[in-house]
Amino acid sequence: MIWMTWRQFRTQAIIGISALVLIATYLVILGEQIRHTYKADIAQCAKGACAGVMSEFTGRYGTQVEVLGYALIVVPALLGMFWGVPLITRELEAGTHRLAWNQSVTRGRWLAAKLGFVGLAVAAFTGLYSLLLTWAAGPIDAVHDNRFTPLLFDARNIVPVAYGVFAFLLAAALGLFVRRTVPAMAAVLVVFAVVQGVVPTMVRPGYVAPVSQTVALTKAEVSGLSFFGEYGTVGGVTVHGGPWIVSTSAVLDTSGKEVGHTAWWANCVNVVAPPQLPDCVAKENAHVDVTLQPADRYWSFQWYETGVFFLLSAVLVGLCAWRVRGRFS
Repeated sequence: MIWMTWRQFRTQAIIGISALVLIATYLVILGEQIRHTYKADIAQCAKGACAGVMSEFTGRYGTQVEVLGYALIVVPALLGMFWGVPLITRELEAGTHRLAWNQSVTRGRWLAAKLGFVGLAVAAFTGLYSLLLTWAAGPIDAVHDNRFTPLLFDARNIVPVAYGVFAFLLAAALGLFVRRTVPAMAAVLVVFAVVQGVVPTMVRPGYVAPVSQTVALTKAEVSGLSFFGEYGTVGGVTVHGGPWIVSTSAVLDTSGKEVGHTAWWANCVNVVAPPQLPDCVAKENAHVDVTLQPADRYWSFQWYETGVFFLLSAVLVGLCAWRVRGRFS
């Protein structure tokens, strides 16, 4: 049965291996270039030119790393569409599944061989891609110090493997239920996109209860903010150490009251010239309260999310088994 699965899957496998070799080669070359430049930048930082050098460093390689990261986020959906959907749906459309079941191979063994063999290939593809990207982008990630951002979290370390396996099994299950290749492919793309949008925004923040912290709006902090609202809202609050800031309160005064409708806030935001804004806000000793996930929870979150997607994958395997054993003749 494994040999038959390989025979049916070999074209996709050859294409996938070829693509992976090209990606791996590019990542190895890029990673060596990043590391060489990073060492030189560190040497210059010791001479007092760190900010400008690091900005140039991230600007030089940041776009390439981001594109590779976005590609890895998309890869599970593509593998599901072109490896997972046709794997079983093609047999259903051609009717060849009946021939296989009339041989010595049981339905359960037929399904296990297909899902197991190709599922391992998917895990190997996404795992190697993620391993090489994590290694290559390591110095840039260290400079940015923001591993919790969705792009970095979703495209580094172990979670891409779980995404890949889930997307593949989702595709196989949808193929079994839809029984048509093209509609199943479209369904995979839609469902996986929804899942990838819901998990970072609604599920991931709740793996562990966040902690609260007060951030003083000093001149340096205000200078780095990206947004100032008319009624006391701000955006782009930073906390050193690379935590994930889940939410930010409105600007508060020393007594804990919101300053959005005070005269001094209106003056700072609407009257004072932008270059003087940091000084204007900082002299009022204002602050914001943030809820955040500390940076040292990163690996815990990686394992939590991997577990969630593997659990969903197990459910999908069960659905596939139920569908095969009881719904086809």
